[in-house]
Amino acid sequence: MRTRWRSAAVGAAAVGLVAGLVVGPVGPAAAAAYEPTMTAAAPTPTPTPTPTPTPASDAFAQLTPAVTRQLDDAIRKVLAEAKIPGVIVAVSAPGKGEYIRSFGVADKATGAPMTSNLNMRIGSVTKTFTVTALLELVDDGKVGLDDPIGKYVDGVPNGDRITLRELAGMRSGLFNYSADEDFYKALTSNPDRPFTPQELLDYSFKHPVLFEPNAKFYYCNTNLILLGLVVEKVSGVPLGRFIEREVVAPAGLKHTVFPTGPEFPEPHAQGYTNQTASGKIENSADWNPSWGWAAGAMISDLPDLRSWAKTLATGTLLTPATQAQRLDVVDAIPGAGYGLGIFNVQGWIGHNGSLPGYGSLVLYLPQARATLVVLLNTDIGYEGQEPSTLFGEAITKIVTPERVYTLPAQPPS
Repeated sequence: MRTRWRSAAVGAAAVGLVAGLVVGPVGPAAAAAYEPTMTAAAPTPTPTPTPTPTPASDAFAQLTPAVTRQLDDAIRKVLAEAKIPGVIVAVSAPGKGEYIRSFGVADKATGAPMTSNLNMRIGSVTKTFTVTALLELVDDGKVGLDDPIGKYVDGVPNGDRITLRELAGMRSGLFNYSADEDFYKALTSNPDRPFTPQELLDYSFKHPVLFEPNAKFYYCNTNLILLGLVVEKVSGVPLGRFIEREVVAPAGLKHTVFPTGPEFPEPHAQGYTNQTASGKIENSADWNPSWGWAAGAMISDLPDLRSWAKTLATGTLLTPATQAQRLDVVDAIPGAGYGLGIFNVQGWIGHNGSLPGYGSLVLYLPQARATLVVLLNTDIGYEGQEPSTLFGEAITKIVTPERVYTLPAQPPS
């Protein structure tokens, strides 16, 4: 998400430049964005376990030719109305069938079609990998979720009181660096430049804290930068290498990478954003994603993300006790709860992602063992909604009408 729940995540509105619930939007506007779109104005949540669905809510549509046509029509409608260049969609459930389609173009200049084998930037879905890496260290007894961040990183406001759990759960109270005006100017004036984690933290730490630790939910990319630094310090290896070795490889993923610069494996789609210095739409495929780092820099493809959706939601790489803590969500926005680097929206568990030029949605519905993945090559919203949310809502209205995925836009805080 932008600073939104865009992503995905969870945030819905700010491409934040990294990861929303998404990396989300960047700059001052990102403060109100939802990548997930979750803002400091959100009510103080009370921890609640993931709700147990009623039997009727477990239904998943049989993917018959008639339902397939419905999905085709719904996706084409979103594509046209929101003026989205291209999208890749996969929906499946055991015994119900499989739907994999690509629509639109991967490159507006050449007209090359979007295809299901393309590599894509995944924005805030990166958060799910970073938090998994952290939780593996918890399982190894090397860190504790209730450790203060100050134990590992110096200079953090309230660092003696903000815990790793509160960082992963978006309840630290720290300012989101991607909502800082100077950061936005630096990024959009030179999107090829590399940013270090410390530079990103400096943009955040010049602002006062927004609230006391654990008082509210506020989707914030700063939290993930700090967790990435914890993983590096404790493991003794660079974050990207640790994630690729301890998360990506054990999960059996073949085309998921943590880039160290603007490199983007072929074949990939071109990405289109209006988060630019001029405000005009530009191709962001070769922008350096270092500004998103642990919050939103990763790249993946459709087969890997379909597999990751289940691994993430079922906790294959973690102990049952740690996975249970991860899925212990707190209310974030109506119909959605956020756990530790993961959300639960009407029973769909996963994350969304957004950064300039790209959007993603990676979901798993345990009751039906269903997977939904959406990848698109723009982050430009439509009528206040994250593009990935538009597709998620349209698709789930057809396949799980009693469990419709939606992340309502939030008012500015």
